This record gives sequence, structure tokens and C-alpha cells, in this order.
Amino acid sequence: MTAELRGTLAPHPANGTAAAVTDLSKTYGGGETRVVALDQVSIAFREGEFTAIMGPSGCGKSTLMHCAAGLDSFDAGSVRIGTTELGGLDDRQLTQLRRDRIGFIFQAFNLLPTLTALENITLPLTIAGRRADRQWLDHVVSMVGLSRRLDHRPGQLSGGQQQRVAVARALVSRPAIVFGDEPTGNLDSRAGAEILGFLRDSVRELGQTVVMVTHDPVAAGYADRVVFLADGRLVDEMVRPTPDRVLDRMKAFDTRARTS
Repeated sequence: MTAELRGTLAPHPANGTAAAVTDLSKTYGGGETRVVALDQVSIAFREGEFTAIMGPSGCGKSTLMHCAAGLDSFDAGSVRIGTTELGGLDDRQLTQLRRDRIGFIFQAFNLLPTLTALENITLPLTIAGRRADRQWLDHVVSMVGLSRRLDHRPGQLSGGQQQRVAVARALVSRPAIVFGDEPTGNLDSRAGAEILGFLRDSVRELGQTVVMVTHDPVAAGYADRVVFLADGRLVDEMVRPTPDRVLDRMKAFDTRARTS
């Protein structure tokens, strides 16, 4: 697939699609400082699939994720979570949708230091005025290996344990989709591998849908597919990726950048 295709990966039918963007465009600035972050991007994220988004620095991968997750506005096109069109929602409705149907995992763990691990995990449900499904909560906590750490506050946990809390928090409300922005960026290789394993297991065992932005070929190797961006366009897709194949593809981007 080449850039001449204008970065379009045709969305799959609504049935089985957790989220989709269509002809999505986003620019920053104006005049000589105008930057095209996304240029008519179309892609669907299928239910029960782990997708990694990769590309050179500044290619628009984080912008794509933020727009798809309702965290950032866009200039043209559409964004859907399930069958809900985000462009038609007001701020209150958008906040509710993010709270109830989307899970987030960031590079910074974003835990409240005064709350225990359990309280941080259940915080989205508490804010929504909902009780946790105890069986589901226990299953998620067990999967990420936190059963003996629930009474600990973030300051008493390692970085890897704090990110486990963040993963459990993202999964506890059974969201339609989980977005991760460099979720292993602050972790060592061992802790990062654990987090990636948990995300992969959430897809395979729980049927979760996960979309992750990463620059790391090893991290991308945990995904079911990788989509590649360059200059704000989707230019390639890889199914059943391996770290070596992803690294080779990224090297091709570097080579093109040096010769252009």
C-alpha cells in the first residue's frame, strides 16, 4: 500500500466495528506555520482486535488516537464509537461517552496518590455512580496480578505495578474500546512486556478491543495488526506482525526521509 492511496483503509461494516474514522483531517496553525496532522484518514478498529499505530515522529499517530478517542477535535470527516457519531455530541455527552465506553492508558500512569490501588481502579465507576461487577473486577485484578496490592497507594508500588493499576482501571468498566498512548514508555523492558501481555490477554481472553500508539517494534509485535502513518496519511498495514518485520518497515521510513 502506498501514499498514493491517500492513506485510506476502508472501514469494515458497522457490525463488528468498535470504532472507526472516515476521511479524518486535522491541521494545526495557519499560513506558513500550518501543519497537516491528518490528511483524509479512514480506518476501522475491529472488535476483539489489538491494533498498534506506528510511524515516524510527527506523523500524526497520537493525533489520530486522540481524535478517535474523543480527546481532540478534528477539522473534517467523522469519528464513530460503535454506531455513535462523536461529531454530533455536545461536551456533556462526549464526557459521558468517554467515561462509559472508552478506556484509557497513558504513558504517565495518572493515578491519584491518595487513593489505594483498588480505589484508583474503580474510580471511573465511582464517578459514574455505578457499582463494580465484583466477579468482573476480581477477574481483571487477578489477570493483571494485583490481588495482593489492592490496599497499596501508588507511592508504595513500582512503576510496572502502577501501570497494572492503570490497565485494570481501563478494563473495569468493560469499555467498547481501550486506547493506549505509549503505555510502556515509562517502564523497563520486563515491566513493559508484562503490561503488553496483559493487554494481549484482555483481547484474547476477554474479547476487549485495544488500540495502542507506540514507537517500539517489540511492543507492536504483541498486536494483531500494525497500521503505519507517514505525513498524516495511512500508508501501510501489517497483519500478524513480528518485531523484526516492524523494524524493517520503520527503517524504510527512515531511508525515505533521508532521501526525500
